[in-house]
Amino acid sequence: MSIHWADVIAERLEGSGPHTIATGITPSGPVHIGNMREVMTAEAVYRALLDRGVEARLIYIADNFDRLRRLYPFLPESFKEHIGKPLSQIPCPEGCCASYADHFLNPFLKSMERLGIKPEIYRADLLYKEGRYNEAIKTAFSRKDEIARILKEVSGRAVPEGWSPFDAICSVCGRTNTTRVTGFDLDAETVDYVCSCGSQGTVPMAGGGKLVWRVDWPARWPIFQVTVEPFGKDHATAGGSYDTGKRISEEIYNYPAPFPVVYEWIHLKGVGAMHSSTGIVVTIQEMLDVVPPEVLRYLIIRNKPEKHIEFDPGLPLLSLVDEYDQRKGDERAIELSNVSKSGPFEIPFRHMVTAVQIARGDEEQLFVALERSGYDVVSRREEILARARNVQVWLEKYAPPYVKFQLQEKLPAAINNLSAAERQGLGLLAQRIDEKTAAEIHDLVYAVAKEMNLDSKKFFQAVYLAFLGDRQGPKVGWFLASLDRDFVRSRLEAAAGSPD
Repeated sequence: MSIHWADVIAERLEGSGPHTIATGITPSGPVHIGNMREVMTAEAVYRALLDRGVEARLIYIADNFDRLRRLYPFLPESFKEHIGKPLSQIPCPEGCCASYADHFLNPFLKSMERLGIKPEIYRADLLYKEGRYNEAIKTAFSRKDEIARILKEVSGRAVPEGWSPFDAICSVCGRTNTTRVTGFDLDAETVDYVCSCGSQGTVPMAGGGKLVWRVDWPARWPIFQVTVEPFGKDHATAGGSYDTGKRISEEIYNYPAPFPVVYEWIHLKGVGAMHSSTGIVVTIQEMLDVVPPEVLRYLIIRNKPEKHIEFDPGLPLLSLVDEYDQRKGDERAIELSNVSKSGPFEIPFRHMVTAVQIARGDEEQLFVALERSGYDVVSRREEILARARNVQVWLEKYAPPYVKFQLQEKLPAAINNLSAAERQGLGLLAQRIDEKTAAEIHDLVYAVAKEMNLDSKKFFQAVYLAFLGDRQGPKVGWFLASLDRDFVRSRLEAAAGSPD
């Protein structure tokens, strides 16, 4: 069996600890499962290191001091006035949080908790305001010509005349994209600027602005002693921000660049790569309403970071849940995904889809339907209810139409279209169904069809018509086993006796 990718990385790193694994996301929009790949990749490496007895810590830096770059599709037109301002200093778009950044960051932090991910959390705006970056800013100013040379050599593009490694925040309009740095005082730790809004002034290095991204990233590595960091493939391109960051870190800050773990995007099937700015997202909260936390972790951890994930929230998601629940997938990926340390969950998600639709919101009926199918409904009652809630949301949002059904209270009129032989077959099914198990009922349908010389596919359709008024439905044996057996017999008898 091949060694899991997280263990491959841990094995390579175990002789050079202690390690700090860093991760960070800019909360510029809804944080989606594509973003979560970075955090889960970092956490998987963290767990793998701990499993080897290596001292390690996991940190998360929220880049909430980055500026709003443009008017995203999900924002009202009124937010145009905030373009260029730090996210932490823009009002909440819905008025429910302290800032724009918190509006998107807070749900993400709650999702991390539900996923069992517990990093040390830092906010970039506070780090700057507390002066944690001051020495890095002073170094960047004093060696800005060297940094400019590195950027040109690595990226192939010269920095513009008057370039500064620091973006000052205008004291009047609050923007960083309209200011130009005109001077600095290393002793006083201040920066002078002029702004296109017509103002000019002096701001402190501590919170009066921030380092530009290509300098900010390597500057934080020595501050936190970062040794490992996952990042998206956009940063890993030749001449990209990791290449420039590596040179700046080693030549300007005298710190070795962290071990890189490059990850691919998660694509939403039929739509494209997820990105907050384009509105192509499935948020983590939305997915946690559909699948247990362990399964969402497994979706990401079972794949090597460099492999892109095609995410399909339809039927393939059901298969993924069952693969995890029944421990049929990668054992190590399952181990690294397990949050609650619970054992295999015996009720297939597909059968839960059937039972939930039979119960129609009645918890007791749900347990009755599951118990009829032979499942234990006592020992993990709360977990079953949580799965039922997952199923209900999946049915509402992602289930293909042919998976949905409604048990008909009366014999559907469509049953009149059956042949005499098909109705006779339903009568035989009623006589022989007694207390058979789900699998036995399934086999019985085939046996009756063969005995009556009926096309088995059409006979299955006849069964569905009798109960659902439709020619398709869930797996017949498990569906009928979930229903009251007397009801099943009487419905089959009624269908058998219906006129042509």
